[in-house]
Amino acid sequence: MSLVYCVEDDIGIRELISCALKSGGYEVCGFETGRELMENLKDDLPSLILLDVMLPGLDGFGVLELLKNDRLYKDIPVIMLTAKSSELDKVKGLEMGADDYITKPFGIMELLSRIKAVLRRSGTQESIPQIIEIGDLVIDLQKRTVFYGKNEAVLTYKEFELLSYLGQHRGKAISREKLMLNVWGFDYEGESRTVDAHIKTLRQKLENAGCSDIVTTVRGYGYKIV
Repeated sequence: MSLVYCVEDDIGIRELISCALKSGGYEVCGFETGRELMENLKDDLPSLILLDVMLPGLDGFGVLELLKNDRLYKDIPVIMLTAKSSELDKVKGLEMGADDYITKPFGIMELLSRIKAVLRRSGTQESIPQIIEIGDLVIDLQKRTVFYGKNEAVLTYKEFELLSYLGQHRGKAISREKLMLNVWGFDYEGESRTVDAHIKTLRQKLENAGCSDIVTTVRGYGYKIV
């Protein structure tokens, strides 16, 4: 199981990322500051580091510089997570040695995909299930295809993200707010009607492929896959 270190001073975001990564098959350790990260690297080396830029004390760029100048840590893949979205900030992070640069807001499914891509490139990707099977419904996370038997349901990007997230948590009721947070991103300010509209078209496309009544409504709360 790949170990991911997440350095994020916002405890809410840090816990949400940790929960999402654990559900994706990763082992996770979270830290509030860069100093905490550097201390814990002495005990265990992770497969990847998620590094916020706006940190108290030593900022993310400073942490990245320490990592890349140390022969013990320089080969650990690093993904920068930040609200600093200017092109100059991105170029700075990448030129300093970051493997990817993700700006907030971002969706959890996108984050997981970017982590897998970086781990593949670095040669440290471990075996993580890429297929979700629910009866005759098959969701291929790598190919981003959905089949019910031999019939394909052609989904939009967000419809696929919704179905994948519900499929990974099948049997559990997921609130509209949690779906907004994980599929649209941390700081997305849209209304919950956005989820309802996408669920409606998702259901229609699944029904056209022969798969009906798999996404059910939990009244006054959200949705789940049965």
